[in-house]
Amino acid sequence: MKIAVCIKRVPVMEVKFAIGKDGASVDETGLKYDVNDFDLWAVEAALQLNEKNAPGEVTVISLGTDAAQEQIRKALSMGADKGVLLKADRLPGDAFAVAEALAAELKDGGYDVIFFGKKSIDADNSATGAMVGELLGLPVVTGVSKLEIAGGKGTAHRAVEGGIEVLEFPLPAIVTVDEGLNKERLPSLKGIMAAKKKPLESRPAQLGTAGVTVQKMELPPERAAGRIVGEGAAAVPELVRLLQSEAKVL
Repeated sequence: MKIAVCIKRVPVMEVKFAIGKDGASVDETGLKYDVNDFDLWAVEAALQLNEKNAPGEVTVISLGTDAAQEQIRKALSMGADKGVLLKADRLPGDAFAVAEALAAELKDGGYDVIFFGKKSIDADNSATGAMVGELLGLPVVTGVSKLEIAGGKGTAHRAVEGGIEVLEFPLPAIVTVDEGLNKERLPSLKGIMAAKKKPLESRPAQLGTAGVTVQKMELPPERAAGRIVGEGAAAVPELVRLLQSEAKVL
């Protein structure tokens, strides 16, 4: 079974962000980067599927600058077999332009399953995986929280309002992974060492024309300082009054 996983290099969110000088991008000074969380779960799903259907191959694909090689190597250290970097000076803000570049890379790969994370934690648009599926003419199942694949077809569970939706689909297909499907494995020392020798190809990304661009970014207003209304049970009536009259949440 041939499996591909598309991953994205994203900033670690436990830092304070600043707007760049152009007013339309994030100031990257001092930021740290990692693999998008949802993409890590997608890598784990691919590895588990490959282990059940060995021998097979897991290819990790990312689009971005040379810096994204670090995130590809992390996926290789988890157990993926090879990586591909689609080089671009800067990621476009248009998910369709990104989808076109990924589809151009994936279309002749002969993959049985192509995994994406449900969304990236920076752009948060949940669009790229579905767009690639449309461009490749493949069935797409999004937001999968449970997955079984056997006999040339898949069965996926999706969390919907008040319940679980169960879907069946033929292969090849695209699956976007939601939280809860699994927990990513930690790279072992052996895996980290092995990743250094695994193939990582690099070629220019065939980006589509961006129809959407970011015009402006603004930080949210600073939150007002907290207020102590009292201590112990005696403070409850005043707290309730403020929640009703000022916060209007009760």
